[in-house]
Amino acid sequence: MDVSLWSAFAGGVIVFFSPCILPIVPFYLSYMAGSGMAALNEAGELPADIRRRAVISAVMFSLGIITVFVLLGAAAFSVSQAFRAYQDEFRLAAAAIIALMGLHFLGVIRLGFLNRQFQMEAGDTANMSVLGSYVVGLAFAAGWTPCVGGVLTAVVMTASFEETAMQGLGLLLVFGVGLTLPFVVAAVFIKPFMRFVSRFRRHLPKVEKAMGLLLIVFAVLLVTNRVNEIAYWLLETFPAFSAI
Repeated sequence: MDVSLWSAFAGGVIVFFSPCILPIVPFYLSYMAGSGMAALNEAGELPADIRRRAVISAVMFSLGIITVFVLLGAAAFSVSQAFRAYQDEFRLAAAAIIALMGLHFLGVIRLGFLNRQFQMEAGDTANMSVLGSYVVGLAFAAGWTPCVGGVLTAVVMTASFEETAMQGLGLLLVFGVGLTLPFVVAAVFIKPFMRFVSRFRRHLPKVEKAMGLLLIVFAVLLVTNRVNEIAYWLLETFPAFSAI
């Protein structure tokens, strides 16, 4: 079992349920489906054509995000290989950056550049094409939200230390799937999802704090070079994982 892959997937899922992403998902779905928020909120089932368009758009939006993440993984691995003689220094610098982001999410410090995020202008989206949803996904990933940036940095740094380029790319691919799969599920079950968002909103600050704590723990593991020990501990504690 490659624990880093499971960690990357879990990181993507956690980011989806973060304060930066979850509250804006209904808006993104309505924007790309070409329908207003009123149509998504009204009682009853959505028309089949709107539901189908929302699902297809969500898939293309997700592919756009994953494309950017995979390219980031390739770039990070290339840089890491170019400076392989300085890998220890590279690892410590990565730990420092991740720790700063963790402190930001815990509210200990506030980093202004992490508050930068991609926003879409409201307008007529009834004629948005499938390709348009893919482009919006590219723009979203390139303009990242602060919650995406923190965990994404940790995953990119992990990818840069992998033994092969394919392992690094796979790590970012899995992270992208973890982040975007709930988006597609939300499009399929959009009515229950809208109700879930309204109930879960009060827990968003807790998710942000949990993200910060996880980033701090990961930074400590990088500094002490003990990331692999987590994998061994999991296998010893939960032998069933070895069959996965």
